[in-house]
Amino acid sequence: MMTSRERVLMAARRRCPDRVPLDIWMTPEVRDRLQAHFGVATEPEVWAELHLDKIVGVAPRYVGPPERLLPGGGRQVPPWWVTFSEIDYGTGRYSEPVGWPLKDATTLAELEAFEWPSADWYDFSTIEAQCDAWPENAIEGCYIAPFYWHNHVRGLEQSCVDLVAEPELTEYMLGRITRFCWDYANRFFEAGMGKIHLTQVTDDYGSQHDLMISAECYRRWFKPLQRKFIDLAHQAGAVVMHHDDGAIRRIIPDLIEVGVDMLNPIQHVCPGMDMPGLKRDFGAHLSFHGGVDNQDVLPHGSVDDVRREVRDCLNQLGAGGGYILAPCHNIQPVTPTENIIAMYETAWHEGWY
Repeated sequence: MMTSRERVLMAARRRCPDRVPLDIWMTPEVRDRLQAHFGVATEPEVWAELHLDKIVGVAPRYVGPPERLLPGGGRQVPPWWVTFSEIDYGTGRYSEPVGWPLKDATTLAELEAFEWPSADWYDFSTIEAQCDAWPENAIEGCYIAPFYWHNHVRGLEQSCVDLVAEPELTEYMLGRITRFCWDYANRFFEAGMGKIHLTQVTDDYGSQHDLMISAECYRRWFKPLQRKFIDLAHQAGAVVMHHDDGAIRRIIPDLIEVGVDMLNPIQHVCPGMDMPGLKRDFGAHLSFHGGVDNQDVLPHGSVDDVRREVRDCLNQLGAGGGYILAPCHNIQPVTPTENIIAMYETAWHEGWY
């Protein structure tokens, strides 16, 4: 049998391993519930119980300016100084963004006065040791997302408006974001010493129905930036995964053109994202990660529904290799434990090539 690392990397490179690799994304509440269910003390023990080929993330230690506590209980969090508040939804607690530092800025002077992040705020010295701690797992590290960081400093709505209405401000902000990311990424890959197997050059451009921004805006502002960082990642020997929720089919050819290797999370209930069509039209160029619906099937379906969903993913995205099975985002606390177990039991028993 292959190691989890061998299995994941073979699938990520559009090849056919011994079986479909299994990965998981989940909230802390789900992690704690699974640990209690299996009677284990750590998350890696849960991975073993579910036969997972978990992709392990590594990150530098933050050593920059501390977060700022605000009156009323909010927290202004570095490196982008977004204001977060803890919101309890009854089934889970989430840190939700409620304030954006440059949302109301209208001049270059205001942007220039902002405390932009620096790669000096991170200690990269432990990256190699973190990689070495997981000799049988694929290692993921270095997350680059210029549109997402633009959302952080301006808020989602204003950052989308900026692309059309504020080209001068947009150019300045993306320039500062890119400058930071370039320094951060170079230091990250240098510290990783060739041991970073996967990286994310990513962004969320999709909604449930279509792109949140026009394809023209994507191509003008973000496609050249992605190409730059993907080239850097490939030079470091890493496979590039692009995470993008929603209906993004219109720009998938662009993602292939700039060198994306693997697409996540495959939200196949959205228009244009049907699994057979994606595999048919793009499977020669992309591998796929995700696929299992966690908006409806995992939280609200029966065990039989989950098993059917997993089989569809195996048969459609997994045909001929190039697929890593996972939920199409973090498994949420409303998801029954028996459905999670059914997902991975089915994939483990039926996902062999």
